[in-house]
Amino acid sequence: MKSTKIILPDRPEISLDPRQIRDDADARRQAAADQARANGDSSEIAESSTAASRRAPGGSRKNAAKQREEQKAIEKIKASKAFKKRKKNADEDEDEDNIALAIFEQSHAPLPGQMDNCEICEKRFTVTPYSVAGPNGGLLCAPCGREIAKEREGQKPKKKPRKQTGGIGARRTAQSRILDGDVGTKSLATLCVQTLAKNVNMAESLGDLPEHLVDKIGRIFSKRRLLKPETLPLFIQPNTDMLNVYDGANLGENDFISIFQVATKLRHFKVRCAIQFKDEVMDYLLSRDTCLETFYLHGANLLSESKWHEFLAAKGANLRRLQAYYTDLHFGDDTIVELKKHCPQLQRLKVENNQKLTSDGVKAIGALTSLEHLGLQVHHKITSGALIECISGIGANLQTLSLKIFPDADDEVLEAIHGQCRALTKLRITDSETMTDAGFAKLFTNWENPPLSFIDLQKCRQVDAAHPRENPKNLGLCSDGFKALMAHSGPKIKHLNVHACRHISREAFEEVFGENASYPELRSLEISFCEEVNDFILGSIFRACPKIKDVNVFGCMKVKDVLVPRGVVLVGVPNAQGMVTEGIH
Repeated sequence: MKSTKIILPDRPEISLDPRQIRDDADARRQAAADQARANGDSSEIAESSTAASRRAPGGSRKNAAKQREEQKAIEKIKASKAFKKRKKNADEDEDEDNIALAIFEQSHAPLPGQMDNCEICEKRFTVTPYSVAGPNGGLLCAPCGREIAKEREGQKPKKKPRKQTGGIGARRTAQSRILDGDVGTKSLATLCVQTLAKNVNMAESLGDLPEHLVDKIGRIFSKRRLLKPETLPLFIQPNTDMLNVYDGANLGENDFISIFQVATKLRHFKVRCAIQFKDEVMDYLLSRDTCLETFYLHGANLLSESKWHEFLAAKGANLRRLQAYYTDLHFGDDTIVELKKHCPQLQRLKVENNQKLTSDGVKAIGALTSLEHLGLQVHHKITSGALIECISGIGANLQTLSLKIFPDADDEVLEAIHGQCRALTKLRITDSETMTDAGFAKLFTNWENPPLSFIDLQKCRQVDAAHPRENPKNLGLCSDGFKALMAHSGPKIKHLNVHACRHISREAFEEVFGENASYPELRSLEISFCEEVNDFILGSIFRACPKIKDVNVFGCMKVKDVLVPRGVVLVGVPNAQGMVTEGIH
């Protein structure tokens, strides 16, 4: 490096050589250190030696000088009064060098306002007058200082919150899997389907997968809102025979038309949330030679009733299953009459959340003698006479009967079921406010119908907000009806729902699930808001039902600490956990 000289008038020559400037500075520092040593100021010696060593060129010369200065300072400390006082209070086995080194490090600690590294967590922090010294003589940051202070006072340090390892919603996802029956190790097919759902944008075709796997993929797509116009072609092929769309909310009018354009061999058509299935889509369907056997439409409230009539007239000859949900005012009594005219092979009819069907339409259903499955849920008030006429006409062939939310249905309807139905496997009657316990007991007593596998009698109970627990007329399903039900269908029943039938007594539960009772096929039990259910009754249920998989006990406040068998899911336990998935027995 070249040196530079500056000459000023009447002044000495000034050199700007960097090496000379550095050597002059080191000479001045050494002179200051010698002067301080002569005066006996150890702290000044250490400071000047530290500063000199920091700026000295060369690593070895720097370290050697630093060690010499520290050693001299420590020797000076050993002769001080502070060292003698510290040595007097120290333990016998503590070395003199360690004591002197501690005093030396304490005197060279950073001052308040300076930066330092925490001795424990090594984080950079600003030193304050309240900074706590660590176990090895260094300073601590504020969080570590508080923990050390608590330990020194004899308190346990506060535990840090455990980080969630499974991601947000991991517990909810795990419980959803359990409720869906997906327990244990996942099969290879399940893993492949879930991988496809995660990489849907890379999929070009589902190939020749079996129908049950295609249906499983469709369910996962709908659950994750992945079924869109871009992914719909994965499920549509020219040879597609069955199409199940569980969430068509993202599909437009042209998407529905494309289904019938591509799938020329379609026989079974099911779409939920089919909001854009309008008259134009139905016109295109009528123009095709598609012969549908199953037509399941949910939420198509923009489809006019006249188009329903045209569809039944054109496609009704081969129609075997018709299910219409949330059609508002576009599926009424006249449509039922059209079914009688054009659908001679109709076996299944479900009309739910309908605002137009009246008692006259329910009576007209009794003329559909080919029906084997009937499900109704309407908004109009339906009389018991209309239901009795309907059941009398088709009851002999019925295999499933579902009457949802019929508050005015009375014991005469139960008598009609008892007298006409001989082949039922599923019975659902909900929200009845006039049927009595005696009527249910009479229904299941000496009934020529084989044992049922599915029974749903939820919310068949007395409704009186002023006296909710009083039931002088024994309205709804009570103890006698429950005993008769289990005596008739107990050996074959698989699903039982007595939700909110709160007038079933504790004695009735204990008798039904007694020591000698056995229900070998029962898998699902819904007894929520049956107030008399307790730990003993649940234990009796687990013993009497060896195949039980899930039990719902919402609102059963007497359930406290029941032992749940392995492989059983107990949902609705009135505690913070809410769900018990596996016990110890």
